[in-house]
Amino acid sequence: MKRSVLVPLFCILAFVFLSQTSMLGGRLSIGPSVVQAQEGWKAEYDSVCSKTDIAMTLTAEELRGLIAQCDLLKPKIEAEEESTRKVYLRRLQMCRDLYKYVLEAKETKH
Repeated sequence: MKRSVLVPLFCILAFVFLSQTSMLGGRLSIGPSVVQAQEGWKAEYDSVCSKTDIAMTLTAEELRGLIAQCDLLKPKIEAEEESTRKVYLRRLQMCRDLYKYVLEAKETKH
């Protein structure tokens, strides 16, 4: 990625991290259940979007499954606070778009 993209992305990620900690002692200002819920959808997000580099090797059925997982994950991310929601929804949409593009390319090939 270009440096001009990395700097704003770093600023957004730093803001997200800093906004999750309180000013006193660096403890998380959100409850444990919220943290566990975030970890759940983040793990699911990581699992779904980790396959973008091998998308061309996946079968059409696997791609359809990943697209469906993206669709199921979207409402979970939409429930997050604004900065997290904006970053992860955009990334999720990019993963979904890639899987959809590869699926369409495979289907038109046959």
